[in-house]
Amino acid sequence: VVSTQSTGKHPVPFLRSREFLWQEGHSAFASKEEADVEVLQILDLYRQVYEDLLAIPVTKGFKSEYEKFAGGLYTTTCEAFIPANGRGIQGATSHCLGQNFSKMFDITFEGEKGQQHVWQNSWGITTRTIGVTIMVHGDNKGLVLPPRVAPIQVVIVTIPKKDLGEKLNDKANELQKVLSAAGIRTKNDNRDSYAPGWKYNDWELKGVPLRLELGPNDLNNNCVVLVRRDTGAKETVSNDKLATRAAELLTEIHNNLFNKAKEERDRKIISINKWEEFTPALNAGNIVLAPWCEGVDCEKGIKKKSQEEAKHLVEEIKSEGGEVKGFGLTAAAKSLCIPFAQTALDQGAVCFSCGKEGVTKRGMFGRSY
Repeated sequence: VVSTQSTGKHPVPFLRSREFLWQEGHSAFASKEEADVEVLQILDLYRQVYEDLLAIPVTKGFKSEYEKFAGGLYTTTCEAFIPANGRGIQGATSHCLGQNFSKMFDITFEGEKGQQHVWQNSWGITTRTIGVTIMVHGDNKGLVLPPRVAPIQVVIVTIPKKDLGEKLNDKANELQKVLSAAGIRTKNDNRDSYAPGWKYNDWELKGVPLRLELGPNDLNNNCVVLVRRDTGAKETVSNDKLATRAAELLTEIHNNLFNKAKEERDRKIISINKWEEFTPALNAGNIVLAPWCEGVDCEKGIKKKSQEEAKHLVEEIKSEGGEVKGFGLTAAAKSLCIPFAQTALDQGAVCFSCGKEGVTKRGMFGRSY
């Protein structure tokens, strides 16, 4: 883990700040084929972090020649999407650096053909994952933490009644041990200086996936009430089935968070074929798939034209007495990636921006952090 200093113009907590932590790795291989294999292995590990742990869908692809790691051979990326403002965000990258740096610094090994320069890779993911998780899943009540990374997965809140406080707390402690024995991270909130309603709000703010409510009637009926943070749905569960049902609900919550985020992202991916459709699609909070030549000069032109059109739109809104909030509309568009998953283009497809013929792939574009 390394700490990095940044000097961004628009610092955003957890996403782009003056200092952030990296998980970073470097490796060296005898051949390009070996390096290529590891690049994709690491990229898929990062995909698993986002999708299997954080319940955030990502698009895997290649960075363009303009956006790749400077000096590297090629860069692969996991791209996420923030539905609240229609911005893309680079989730993690895995680079093949080729032999450029090994030749520059004379990094060699003794092989069958004598001294040879190594093929190098580099890969990393940052605490940006925290910010993406907050923005993708959070709501007006606060955090919504994916169960697999939540420090507390179930919080127990008792609803005390005169002369039953001690019995309720003893039962809560007993249930905590049952859940903990099943591998579920559980806390009994036995603070007696706060009302149950205050505790509900407090734990909703902190994003705990499941709340277990235990009142006098539940105590008498050997059951509890489980409340989901993601939907607010409640259900009564008998004590003997608590551990099993809680584990099932945590899986259901993860799947619901992922599916909801994926549906929102997929709904905001718009396919276009010509420039006139580009900026309006971005202004509607979308990311765009478009046939593209992948040229460096073309990409520079896309950034320039999209920023000019965005500024012109802002001026129009202001001239009509409207208000422009945030910095979304004024940002230039950029290529997010060239997705690995491609659908066939029509014969004779041309670049949506420069009109170059012979285009074979779609690029994914958007405003991004």
